[in-house]
Amino acid sequence: MKRREGAGSAWSSVGGQERGLPVEVAFIGLSGQVTQLPWDQVVGSVRFEELAPVSAFPVLPGRRWGPGWWWSATTGRHVVHGSAAMRTQLMTLDRDPEVTGLSARPVRLIWRDPADGRVRGWVPQLFARYADGSCLLADCPSSPAAGGDGAQRARVVLEAVCAHVGWSYRRMEPPGAVLAANLRWLAGYRHPRYAGPPGVQAAISAAFAVPRPLADGAASAGEPLQVLPAVYHALWAGQLVARLDEPLGEHTMVSAHQSNSGHAGAVMADARRRDEE
Repeated sequence: MKRREGAGSAWSSVGGQERGLPVEVAFIGLSGQVTQLPWDQVVGSVRFEELAPVSAFPVLPGRRWGPGWWWSATTGRHVVHGSAAMRTQLMTLDRDPEVTGLSARPVRLIWRDPADGRVRGWVPQLFARYADGSCLLADCPSSPAAGGDGAQRARVVLEAVCAHVGWSYRRMEPPGAVLAANLRWLAGYRHPRYAGPPGVQAAISAAFAVPRPLADGAASAGEPLQVLPAVYHALWAGQLVARLDEPLGEHTMVSAHQSNSGHAGAVMADARRRDEE
């Protein structure tokens, strides 16, 4: 493991205040070796979205869910996930038009707990970079209590060190069952191949220039077997908007209005703010 000279001095206590707690970061560099550096140095020089997972997801005998790969429409690359809850949050971030980079388990944060002197560490499950330059470290618990006391202690530290550099840390709450089901359906059409030729895209935009039921608009835009995949892709990409907290079906009202597109972006921003509260 590579480590800067004198890094051990970073473990001095600062009166037990998490806000000033020295934290170091371990990650796998381009050479394939694990490197450990101070947090402030890493966030300014390392692209977290380009890092390989610093630790593998465990495969537990008898568990119904194992690690898998999510193809990201944002990056055009695969991102590993270790649970159904994490895959759902990856799906949500991948659909956010403000997200420009994604990675899984890119770093391990390490600090000495001033309460008992023990060295502790935590590996956030997800990293996202936004178009405005802000960044997110996140965990994807299946329930608010998942992870126990260790997760709550880590949350205090991660919230503080992220805020120190203008980032944020969140434990992302699972979306409602209906929204999650709709996102899973639309995610099946996230690849650009489902966008259809330019003529189909133009016809869809014209068909939904005013709000109308999904099936009605798709039928008016052309052959349904060709048009429907492009409609679902446009809904995934935000080019069309609809309420996704209600079951998605042929009667769902869909619109391409710019004002509605702005409303959809505002809804996603509100969701981000709720997670941060």
